Amino acid sequence: MERKRQFLTGEVISAKMDKTVIVKVTRRVKHKVYKKIVDNSSKYMAHVASVEPKEGDIVRITSTKPISKRKRWQVSEIIRESVKIG
Repeated sequence: MERKRQFLTGEVISAKMDKTVIVKVTRRVKHKVYKKIVDNSSKYMAHVASVEPKEGDIVRITSTKPISKRKRWQVSEIIRESVKIG
């Protein structure tokens, strides 16, 4: 029986490594005490197999079996490419 994979959407903040990118995922949650909307962000190291994302791209990452010490995610698709002005 195949499990449904978890996926997250975030922005590539570093693409300097070989076959690895760092993706920043930002979640908007309501503060428990003050009831104000705050942004919580986490950084994930994701493996790059088929697609080549650049810094600033919005990507979808899916969970996978551990690839290395800190890599448990893989880039599945590029949702939106970054726009460089200038």
